[in-house]
Amino acid sequence: MPPSTWPRSRAADLVFSWTTSPALRTHMHAVELAMRHFAVRYGADPEWWGSVGLLHDFDYERFPNDAHAPDREHPSEGVRHLRADGFPEEGCAAILGHAAYTGVARETDLARVLFAVDELCGFVVACALVRPGKSLTDLEPRSVIKKLKDKAFARGVSRDDVHQGAAELGLPLDEVIAEVIAALRPHQSELGLGAG
Repeated sequence: MPPSTWPRSRAADLVFSWTTSPALRTHMHAVELAMRHFAVRYGADPEWWGSVGLLHDFDYERFPNDAHAPDREHPSEGVRHLRADGFPEEGCAAILGHAAYTGVARETDLARVLFAVDELCGFVVACALVRPGKSLTDLEPRSVIKKLKDKAFARGVSRDDVHQGAAELGLPLDEVIAEVIAALRPHQSELGLGAG
């Protein structure tokens, strides 16, 4: 099944039927926006990359994986569902690979970018939320890097994954952060952030 048969509307229907948490839906939308942005940079299809980003955590509520089991719970259960529904294997591998504990290698640009932007999207939004106006308008990469060094801030974000993600893209971390900010800034009101 070619990726073009997985438009955003189909991915969104699945997200909304499986996920009730507004915060988790917002996170998945942020990752979708970052994936669409990076797709342009990599000469890929933004619709396809966006759908993968939107779906990456769709099973998180139903199958939480606190034990980080490599082959069950999130994201394995979601990928089993996607495969049964004919979701392209490139997207399945990327979704499995975004959780380092699955042991699935990130062998495509799609997989590497998803891994790189997932934690960063959440962290960048957290950085915006503590700023005056709760806005991305004047958020700079150096401010995000400073917050990354504060282990008490957004402690659920894996700093190792953030650094590893940039390394796998072969890009400086501040450049990846700048791209994520650029991807999210025009859509910040959709993400519950201040208008800018």
